[in-house]
Amino acid sequence: MLDRSHLLILVLAVGGACAGFFAGGWLRAPAAPNPDTTAELQIGTPAKPVALPDPAGQTHTLDEWQGKLIVLNFWASWCGPCREEMPLLDRTQQHLAARGLQVIGIAADSADATRDFLGHHPVRYPILINDPGTMADISVDYGNSRGVLPYTVLIGRDGRVLAQRFGNFSENSLNDWLKP
Repeated sequence: MLDRSHLLILVLAVGGACAGFFAGGWLRAPAAPNPDTTAELQIGTPAKPVALPDPAGQTHTLDEWQGKLIVLNFWASWCGPCREEMPLLDRTQQHLAARGLQVIGIAADSADATRDFLGHHPVRYPILINDPGTMADISVDYGNSRGVLPYTVLIGRDGRVLAQRFGNFSENSLNDWLKP
């Protein structure tokens, strides 16, 4: 038979287990998207205007690459899959530039972190900076409702959004994505 102290321990253990179960479910539940901050990406709509600095501080807009097929890649120096994908994007840029492809990287980092990373891992395509400490996340305006990196948007020569992709590319998946 259970005495009072054993019964109290049993009740506390069961109560703690139940509380942990419910707290775990609450912590894992995804937050409901805020309709004021989450933009719906509409395939076929004009790409939203972007004006961001490069690592040297000079501001650029997507209009500079008007008439090109743009692979707009959102990444960060601390993102492992982003770092793995960058050499592939760099090779693709070099291979398809003559056919009108332009890869543009948008770093979700500070200018210092971006410059430091690019000093060790240079790429030959333009990098713009979307510092999360000083400005809103541009990737959300381009449909990144999950906050995933890398995140990539394909913009047609006419300036309209053609496709989006959450996560990194393999060589085959990038080639397949760019074929049409």
